[in-house]
Order: sequence, then C-alpha cells, then structure tokens
Amino acid sequence: MLLVIDIGNTNTNIGLFLNSKLLINWNVASDLKRTQDEYGILLLNLINSVQKEAEVKSCIISTVVPPLGETFKAALKKYFNIEALLLSYKSNLPFKIALKNPKEIGADRIANAAAAVKLYKLPVIVIDFGTATTFDIVDENKNFVGGIITPGLKIQANSLSSFTSKLPKVKIEAPKEAIGKDTISAMLSGIVRGHACMIDGMIKLCEEELGQKATIVATGGFSSVLFPNMERRADFINKDLTLQGLEYLYNLNKEE
Repeated sequence: MLLVIDIGNTNTNIGLFLNSKLLINWNVASDLKRTQDEYGILLLNLINSVQKEAEVKSCIISTVVPPLGETFKAALKKYFNIEALLLSYKSNLPFKIALKNPKEIGADRIANAAAAVKLYKLPVIVIDFGTATTFDIVDENKNFVGGIITPGLKIQANSLSSFTSKLPKVKIEAPKEAIGKDTISAMLSGIVRGHACMIDGMIKLCEEELGQKATIVATGGFSSVLFPNMERRADFINKDLTLQGLEYLYNLNKEE
C-alpha cells in the first residue's frame, strides 16, 4: 500500500492507495504542536481502522509547512520504517516548470498540475479552493507557465469579522441573490459571489494569454459552492486531484 500525505496550512489530507486505487482518505488538522509520536500513532490508528496490520510499504509527502513535513517523515521512519519521499520542484515531473524561480512553486501545486497533465486535455487551469484559492496553469506543450494566488473564502470571511466591529462570523454558503437584504446575506454575496466573479474574470484573462480555451478543473472543499454562481463552470470537479497527483508522482520517482 502507498500512503500519500498532503500537508496544507490548515488541514492535512491523507490517502491510502492500493494498486493505484484510492481506498480511503482522511482529513486532519495541520498542527505544528503535535510530535512525531502523536502523528505516528495517529497514522497507525487510521490505517488499522481500514485493515488490521495493513502493510504500508511506501509514502510520498507534499507540504507547504516544511517543519510539519519533517515531523511526518520522522514519524513514518519510526513507526513504519519507511523513508518517505518529499515532493519538490527537483522531483521527476511530467511537465516543465517555466517559472523565473522554480523553487517558489508549492508541492501541492506540483501535485495538482501533475494530476491534471495525466487526466485532462491541455491546456488546463486547475483551481484549488483551500486556505488560499490557487490557479495552476499548464499550457498545451506541458509547460507549467504560472498561476494565481488569492485569499480563500474562509480568509475573506474571517477578515471581515476580525477587522470590523459589527460584522459577524458567517457560515460559507451561496446567497440566493446578489443584493443582500441583511448583513449576513450582504457579506455572503461579497464573499461568495464576489469570489466567483473574480474567478470568471481571471479564467478569461488566463485564456487570453494562453491564446485558446483551457480545460477548467476544480478541487477543494468550496468547489460546489462557487461554481453554480459562475458564468464559466468547471469542466471537471475532482476532490481527490491532489492525492491522485501524489500517487502518480510517487510512481514517477520511486526508482530514484
């Protein structure tokens, strides 16, 4: 079995693959205060909940929190005797990174782009709705040409309630109308519909620069909230895109 771990700023997504099939995935908090023993025991318990004494033989990790990546790597060595592969821009990739400074690209974005290259028609724009909303763009010649990073929905909602005295915390959901009839609906319109309009506009600009229409792929928790409010709908919504990309990249790099 292959364990894939995607460590984000807020959550860590963990998947278990057997023969390239995703058996199950879990979502846990990304917590720098947890020790390698705590994460090691957590992983053991999660895996044993699926299959007692399941044999995990390998692991690949993507992380945007480097210290936490090292914690997971140490836990896997201690509890599973596995030397986990840490994904980076130096890994063997199915595309060329056409950026001024390739080391700036996050490992999660590398995984998303790899899965998109494998699964979808190029050029492709991957939109990941996480803590940040990110765009990753691969052109028709398999060049990762760049992307967009913008505050995600939760950041926007939390900012409104944190930096104003009268605006409350809100649950992220799509409002029925653009014109808010009360404070909550007005906030949700700005957050959700405003974000959707931004994405529509940025897709249009990206396609103008690419010189052609692109395949639009969405991943992340708020895909279902945003795309019904957009003019340009996603061609594909794939909630497991990052994990699928990690599995693919492990197989590209395992001999190394």
